[in-house]
Amino acid sequence: MDLRKEILRENSREHTLRIADWVSVDARRVTQLVQVFLHDEYRVVQRAAWIISYVAHKSPALIVPHLPAMVQRMDDAGIPIAVKRNVTRVLQFLPIPPDLHGPVMHHCFALLENPKETTAVRAFSMTVLANLAQEYPDIRNEIRIILEDQLTQKNGPGFVTRAKKVLKML
Repeated sequence: MDLRKEILRENSREHTLRIADWVSVDARRVTQLVQVFLHDEYRVVQRAAWIISYVAHKSPALIVPHLPAMVQRMDDAGIPIAVKRNVTRVLQFLPIPPDLHGPVMHHCFALLENPKETTAVRAFSMTVLANLAQEYPDIRNEIRIILEDQLTQKNGPGFVTRAKKVLKML
């Protein structure tokens, strides 16, 4: 299967799940998907991101080796929102290798503090940080201060709900 062509062929949940099923049984296919996700044009990246989120749930062990490249991509200026959203979404559910804890915290704090960032990216970032706070209790207070400040500002219901949940976790 030409993965890129297949990704562009149709944009539906059923098609996405079909591709995710095909990809999630072979590490080489996952590598190919991650390369498309990290380096293709916006529309392809957006669709590949959706597939990656399903593959991460279905075969998390196949995604973990690609986390360094995914986290590193977060350093690039002007990355598509689909990359930020799906990298942070995946990081919520996968074990993050210890050598990535620092860069992940850096990115998630920056995303969480940015009021111009989308609600989904900020919500996923706060969950990733709350998960890391289990291992690094020193960051709990910083997360709490940011969230309490953000709750005094105008934020959507999705952000408020997630923030209250994370504050309880902390």
